[in-house]
Amino acid sequence: MYADRLRVKYLSDHIRGSVARYDTIGQGYSQTRREDPRFRAQIHAALADVRTVLNVGAGAGAYEPRDRHVIAIEPSDVMAAQRSRDLAPAIRASAGSIPLRDGSVDAAMAILSVHHWDEERERGVRELRRVARGPVVILTYDAGVSGAMWLMADYLPEVAAMDLGIFPTRVQLADWLGDEVRVEKLPIPRDTPDWMLGSFWAHPERVLDANARAATSGFARMPAHVVDRVVSKLSHDLASGVWDQRYGHLRSLDAFDAGLRLVVAR
Repeated sequence: MYADRLRVKYLSDHIRGSVARYDTIGQGYSQTRREDPRFRAQIHAALADVRTVLNVGAGAGAYEPRDRHVIAIEPSDVMAAQRSRDLAPAIRASAGSIPLRDGSVDAAMAILSVHHWDEERERGVRELRRVARGPVVILTYDAGVSGAMWLMADYLPEVAAMDLGIFPTRVQLADWLGDEVRVEKLPIPRDTPDWMLGSFWAHPERVLDANARAATSGFARMPAHVVDRVVSKLSHDLASGVWDQRYGHLRSLDAFDAGLRLVVAR
């Protein structure tokens, strides 16, 4: 299949380390990737009443609890530099080798970061389980659902193919965590302040915004000629009214399931 060929080609030719990736795209990340209070409420509810939380791939600190003791791990200096002063400084380490003892924290979380762990994905998820006595909470995407969104289906099949290879499935996560997992759907509100790629479902104009694109790893992982092709085609379809003929009804929805999922293991 075309998607399978694209996935193999991408994974072999274009994957870079997560540190270099976020040192490159992390500039200004916190300006367009702000916390959505609705997502925050679900994440914190999944953490329950724990007192100590490990956050791996902590980035600028979005969705970190402010009322618990947090240990943050973030390998990118650029991302860590954007953490506010009321957050714990981030330890420079990778997911595959967390510098904590077994069962040393009450809970562990990873917010839209597991797919950046590259060859450390499985080991990193197992590390989350090793160090956490209680819940492990992972915000991720179901690539089968996200790949069906108009942006990937009609304009950016390279990202759809890539995502099938980098986002672990529910079955994989359950296996790596060694436990049953609960999966919660998180429809993405049209007015979310977190401009993740899934949020573009009702905002095609964001594809034309270089700053908005730069803060999404889907676009950031793509070669320049692919991005240029998508921007050119979508610009034409917006100007001609083709996009609105096909998908204009989405603009009236309050929220949309673009594949965002909260995976919780107890």
